[in-house]
Amino acid sequence: MKYYLIAGEASGDLHASHLMRALKEFDKEADFRFFGGDLMSDVGGTRVRHYRDLAYMGVIPVLLHLPTILKNMKFCKQDILTWQPDCVILIDYPGFNLKIAEYVKSRTNIPVYYYISPKIWAWKEYRIKNIRRDIDELFSILPFEVDFFEKKHHYPIHYVGNPTADEVREFRRCGGAVVRGYENTPKADSNLAPSHHHTPAPPKIIALLAGSRRQEIKDNLPTMIESVKPYMKDYRVILAGAPGIDPAYYEPFLAESGVEVVHGQTYDLLSKAHAALVTSGTATLETALFNVPQVVCYKLPLPKIARIVRRYLIKVPYISLVNLIADREVVTELLADTFTVSHIRHELDRILSGPDRERMLEGYAEVSRRLGDLKAPDNAARLMVGLLSARSNHQ
Repeated sequence: MKYYLIAGEASGDLHASHLMRALKEFDKEADFRFFGGDLMSDVGGTRVRHYRDLAYMGVIPVLLHLPTILKNMKFCKQDILTWQPDCVILIDYPGFNLKIAEYVKSRTNIPVYYYISPKIWAWKEYRIKNIRRDIDELFSILPFEVDFFEKKHHYPIHYVGNPTADEVREFRRCGGAVVRGYENTPKADSNLAPSHHHTPAPPKIIALLAGSRRQEIKDNLPTMIESVKPYMKDYRVILAGAPGIDPAYYEPFLAESGVEVVHGQTYDLLSKAHAALVTSGTATLETALFNVPQVVCYKLPLPKIARIVRRYLIKVPYISLVNLIADREVVTELLADTFTVSHIRHELDRILSGPDRERMLEGYAEVSRRLGDLKAPDNAARLMVGLLSARSNHQ
């Protein structure tokens, strides 16, 4: 069968590549055409656009690149009509993907599947109308989404397991060896080897995960670096360079700071870290699954106003996946007017040792239990192929 996939950023490229591999296991004739990245290209098929042409974040960047975005959207719509796939699979990236879904459903009989559902439980809940109208099947990777979609909105979905949990389990199972299709693989010349100038034993590591987009890094990293300065006598501070970000972009932030940086080694870094400062997103869940106590940090513009606005726009009590999955505060979230050097240092002190650190690790165990041990890409691929086969038999 023919599968048209659309992933609009680095994380989508990763998850889509694993899904594609799984689809090939269940459908030996699987043929792929996609918007995506290098990891999807490694699996095979035809890439028609790289996600770098799509991944713009924030009002100003989107407006500046609006002609490019609209051009790509128009091309994508026409390309789907021309290629006539057996299904379209959308991976996250709702601003673009929901528009594509609307077009496909209004012009064709091609089924539209959504893998990694839009986070409408956080904001833009009105999008449930678009999902109900345009999405044939929704595949969720977060267990709390089942109640949101099925109980609140009476829209049935499939919880297939969590791919991040899969990737961490696989990394640990392989002892840090290559994880198929995952770019964050430790290298032989890893900068994570103990520094020889530290004696008698290498110091513990504080990891910095400052976001996957340039604007996030620009907003969060300077305050993170300032916050860890008092700890650098006793800890190595190592920044995880994000996939898709030019290493040169980090140089002005790190100059003379004493902070090290590694690229393509995020999981290796987390497997060795003692604590971490992490911007919100999938990285918070990855950090938890590696049992690394963390402080969640996220800068917002006009912080006092942002705190007030958040009460009305954000529909959930937390921003980190760890707390959302646990349905309670496991990790401290510092954002808006609490995102300050003094607050970060206070919270970091609490998790370096002592009872607060132990309580956080106990919370992580609950998060892992709630995620379960389903292998998300395999489970989703099996369901998708089964649905398409049943559809074909009834035509």
